[in-house]
Amino acid sequence: MADTSESDRLQQETAFQRLIRRPEIGSFVVMIVIIIALAIASDGKAFNALGLKNNLKIIAQYGIIATGAALLMIAGEFDLSIGSMIGFTGMVMAMVLKYGFVIGGIALAAPGSPVAAFVVALLFALFFGWIIGNIVVRSGLSSFIVTLGFLFFLRGLTEVSYRLINKSTQISGLEDFKETSWFADALGGQVFGWFYDIWFALGGNLNRRGEQWVEGFDARFLWWLVIAGCAYFVLNRTRLGSWIFATGDNEDSARANGVPTKSVKVGLFMFTAFCATMFAACQVFDTNASDAAKGNLMELFAIAIAVVGGTLMTGGFGSVIGVIFGAITVGLVANAVFFIPSIDGAWFRVFLGAILLAAVFANERIRKRITGGI
Repeated sequence: MADTSESDRLQQETAFQRLIRRPEIGSFVVMIVIIIALAIASDGKAFNALGLKNNLKIIAQYGIIATGAALLMIAGEFDLSIGSMIGFTGMVMAMVLKYGFVIGGIALAAPGSPVAAFVVALLFALFFGWIIGNIVVRSGLSSFIVTLGFLFFLRGLTEVSYRLINKSTQISGLEDFKETSWFADALGGQVFGWFYDIWFALGGNLNRRGEQWVEGFDARFLWWLVIAGCAYFVLNRTRLGSWIFATGDNEDSARANGVPTKSVKVGLFMFTAFCATMFAACQVFDTNASDAAKGNLMELFAIAIAVVGGTLMTGGFGSVIGVIFGAITVGLVANAVFFIPSIDGAWFRVFLGAILLAAVFANERIRKRITGGI
């Protein structure tokens, strides 16, 4: 009987040890603490109808780009051009919507076409992502330096293009294409309205607060779920996912075992460019506007969220689930100032800096547990 009890105890300890080795466990605990603290401090306003919508809006924005950044970091690389890519692709979309797209006197896209605007911007983004990835893998230069160069290059190209073509660094007052285009509505409209309808039908008061009627969540929430879901499947259920982990853990060993490490890295740089384009598209079709400052510093938020979510700076270790927890944590804190006016917004940066440092130390301890201190 004693032996059975001892065996059960050891099995429970083993399960607990497996749990604390999960890369996302730290971000999950922090997320729960933040949710409870914000709910109490805001008297529940942060999670009423409008509060949920506004919080998920910013969480989804962070989550989209952080997912791309995390997968690239797991493969052992960084992309500091994400924020500038957001501004650049947003500019391209707005320009095509307003002026069309003409090369050599040939009109490739007419003005006012959301699909064409998105496709043109995405092709530019994938091209630059491919260029960045190839420079990194072929030159052997640090991705930090290469993408830092493209951070300045793309931001400058965006501002120059605005001034040369539009005579201004912003485009506003575009037609609300959500009214006439299913594609624009899918990117900038509302989703999951049934959530509020069901709650209201069950007698809850979540559907209406004051004079503000909430029809659903922003479409970027749906796209975040899609991107995160696909990334999770690829990372944990496919050979490509194994290649990503192997590339970040030991690139030379992975290459010796037949892993196409260069192709993996180039593909992931293109994936971060895709995530930046989705971020920009949701913004443009939601606000019917774009300007040169869009995406500023978003590359730092993406990397910070990936680290808070358990992704190692050195590569080879990370989790999409952890990135989800990290995006929720950072998004809630970033938005807290709107629900607790007495809080100085600058405290958000203080919190982010502190939790980022704590996450780095925690992630390193977890890595040493798994590798036996190597």
